[in-house]
Amino acid sequence: MSDMSADKSITSGFENEAGFSDYYALLKPRVMSLVVFTAFVGLMVAPVPVHPFLAFVSILFIALGGGASGALNMWYDHDIDAKMKRTMNRPIPAGKVTKEEAFGLGCALSGISCILLALTANIFAGLFLAFTIFFYVVIYTMWLKRLTPQNIVIGGAAGAFPPMIGWAVATGGVSIESVLMFMITFMWTPPHFWSLALFTKTDYADADVPMLTVTHGREATRKHIFAYTLPLAVVTLGIAATSIGGWSYLIVSIILNALFIRGGWQILRRDDAAAEADDYKAERSYFKLSLLYLFLHFSALLLEAALKSFGWGGF
Repeated sequence: MSDMSADKSITSGFENEAGFSDYYALLKPRVMSLVVFTAFVGLMVAPVPVHPFLAFVSILFIALGGGASGALNMWYDHDIDAKMKRTMNRPIPAGKVTKEEAFGLGCALSGISCILLALTANIFAGLFLAFTIFFYVVIYTMWLKRLTPQNIVIGGAAGAFPPMIGWAVATGGVSIESVLMFMITFMWTPPHFWSLALFTKTDYADADVPMLTVTHGREATRKHIFAYTLPLAVVTLGIAATSIGGWSYLIVSIILNALFIRGGWQILRRDDAAAEADDYKAERSYFKLSLLYLFLHFSALLLEAALKSFGWGGF
């Protein structure tokens, strides 16, 4: 082998080595950011004050637990990730990280996060985090995702637990307020992911994932999206009447639900021909709106908590 060929071989070998960014990507940082934010809100709106340091480390451990779930999800789903345009560049299918490394990282972070949360906050919060990881990895990823078009409906519970965990850090238990915060994300998840599936249908079909768009078609998916906007509005508006709600939250929720229902109605009235003609513009806009919908609802709960600390919130 010539010196030039040898140098090229060595260089290509280094190019395929994993860096910090590859291991970080295993943790699904975008999903982790949602976990951190909603858990933080759950902790901050709880009626029991938490020391700032305890709050910080608790959220850190919850974030690690969310990252552990992401790594184990990528370990198990490496085969279908390689078939989908949206996921083919993830660390395992891209050849940056081995599935064994992802599994080891996920298991290690799972144990560390749950044990430390139990020790620093309370045992209930630590067990709740452990159950959430189990639910996402085993119930959703290993069982439901490849089995039923209701995968995202039932499996969405895993992404809805973080505000309840944050509440449990502060209170050591569960309440109607924490359950309703859970219900926001739980009811929001199906229309959020189904709107994404409307303009990425071939991805799920290529990977043999029974998303609703694949098993029942886009028309049925549009009906399901609109159907979910109505009970979601009931849940989100209902929170205004609890101890964590108030006028500012109610106003924000009314505006957001009006926009969300309107967007769902627009999607319902479209057909495939119209959607393909404008490259699923309405569906893409609705997907982006869904992100704002969740973020602003939880932000409004934070605002209410801040106002109440000054004696201004509530009704």
